[in-house]
Amino acid sequence: MSKNQLDKKSQAWSALFSEPMSDLVKRYTASVFFDKRLWQADIRGSLAHAEMLAAQGIINAADHAAIQSGMATITQEIVSGQFDWKLDLEDVHLNIEARLTQLVGDAGKRLHTGRSRNDQVATDIRLWLRDEIDLISGLLTDLQQALLHIAEKHVEVILPGFTHLQVAQPVSFGHHMLAYVEMFARDAERMHDVRRRVNRLPLGAAALAGTSYPLDRERVARTLAMEGVCQNSLDAVSDRDFAIEFTAAATLTMVHTSRLSEELILWMSQSFGFIELADRFCTGSSIMPQKKNPDVPELARGKTGRVVGHLMGLITLMKGQPLAYNKDNQEDKEPLFDTVDTLKDTLRIFADMVGGITVKPEAMERAALKGYATATDLADYLVKKGLPFRDAHETVAHAVKAAISHGVDLSELPLKVLQEFNPTIEKDVYEVLSLRGSLNARNTLGGTAPAQVNAQIARHHQRLNPEKSA
Repeated sequence: MSKNQLDKKSQAWSALFSEPMSDLVKRYTASVFFDKRLWQADIRGSLAHAEMLAAQGIINAADHAAIQSGMATITQEIVSGQFDWKLDLEDVHLNIEARLTQLVGDAGKRLHTGRSRNDQVATDIRLWLRDEIDLISGLLTDLQQALLHIAEKHVEVILPGFTHLQVAQPVSFGHHMLAYVEMFARDAERMHDVRRRVNRLPLGAAALAGTSYPLDRERVARTLAMEGVCQNSLDAVSDRDFAIEFTAAATLTMVHTSRLSEELILWMSQSFGFIELADRFCTGSSIMPQKKNPDVPELARGKTGRVVGHLMGLITLMKGQPLAYNKDNQEDKEPLFDTVDTLKDTLRIFADMVGGITVKPEAMERAALKGYATATDLADYLVKKGLPFRDAHETVAHAVKAAISHGVDLSELPLKVLQEFNPTIEKDVYEVLSLRGSLNARNTLGGTAPAQVNAQIARHHQRLNPEKSA
């Protein structure tokens, strides 16, 4: 047999062609060196398909047993690193099928009855992504737990709350951390919702039009613990909405880690000095020996842009495709794989990093005193004395101006000076103007008062640890 004949024989579709694929085209079109990570999903889907074929009488029991045996051998070879992945066989599917046929003969060739690589790869990606979503959901729980732990320890710590990066009002540091718990809780909800649409079975749609074999697609869906069957064969093989939707959800999660990163970077700087990150999450400078750089949050902030780029790439990939399957769809895997890897690594390291934060309460409180953070409290005080809010707002602005000119905080202005702005002001105003008084005053649902923060902590504990709360 000539080399050309051997090359053509290795290709599942070669009989129609008069010359083999060039080496350049092989490298350009092959996906095996990145899609081989789908091998477990591919074998799982193939075994479910084979079981259904046997149950439907499409293949006999001997062929089914041979397929099971061959797949067990292939699994062992891949796990041990002995499996020979071949570029000539393009992708994970043909590599496994070729080895199966080599091991069990014609039974291996019968496995592909009633399916195409089009519905096969769509199934494999969904099975793989479903498992990854389950892992990511667990990591989101771990990060929420870490944030909850630091919030619980710092409910009474006063942090300057910012708007426009200007000191606005005092807040509990625990309350601030719980804001991120809320974000990551929404991310977990989105992942749970995305999983439902990922967990639907394309297998049995074949190339694009279904198949003439009497397949039981619902049986395969049950075997694979999938929640439903894709109802239109054209859509089943060409849909990548689930990958885009997952990447969108992942992008939002990364955006949340990026926002947290930005705050950690600011808080750790000498200008703020609110926190310290553990040394294992930082690096030094090659030239400036005094530096401690927050590399992990900086890199997470950068990696967020990478994941956003993957989302844009996937949307662009799909926007011009006619039905049904097109080779373009091979380009869905690398951005999806990298998004999953980046998100998992980021969540793992953030759960650990948050647990290593050292809080500096004195620095936070000093900063809160610099920005007249209780000005709104003085306005509220005057409103309760009967002054319309807009008038109270104007009055407090004059008081702040006076405090600035004297270089003191509002709470340090003498009572006589405050009474010049409004005679209804009495000694009890100093409790209102204190940081602690301001914090305690915001005792409404969702507010920053310690009582409310503790209530939210209890709610999150119950949500994340329902078995302990029962």
